[in-house]
Amino acid sequence: MPNTTIIGVVKEGKKLGTELGFPTANIAIDNLVKIENGVYAIRIHLDGFNYKGMANIGYRPTVDNGTERLLEVHIFDYSGQLYGKKIAVTLCHYLRDEKKFASTDELVDAMKEDERKARALLI
Repeated sequence: MPNTTIIGVVKEGKKLGTELGFPTANIAIDNLVKIENGVYAIRIHLDGFNYKGMANIGYRPTVDNGTERLLEVHIFDYSGQLYGKKIAVTLCHYLRDEKKFASTDELVDAMKEDERKARALLI
């Protein structure tokens, strides 16, 4: 689904991404959105500016195993309050499937590798 854009309003989450060193902007998406779950290299349009980042679409099986499907967006080199803001997220490159890791340490290692790949692809 490269170059598919999802527009949504950032909602408050459980702040698990921040605890893991990857703060995320969470956008609820329903199962009717026909985009494959997984990790993507992305471009974000926010407040008139463009950013690069990575995102997970899915159910967060390692930390939540929930029933709510989310788009979780990590914006590279960004710090600021996003709750309630409307953002546009363009999926540029599919990186990997969403999967359940044995520990949060394994998840963080995978996210570091995801970030390395995404930054290289989004030059």
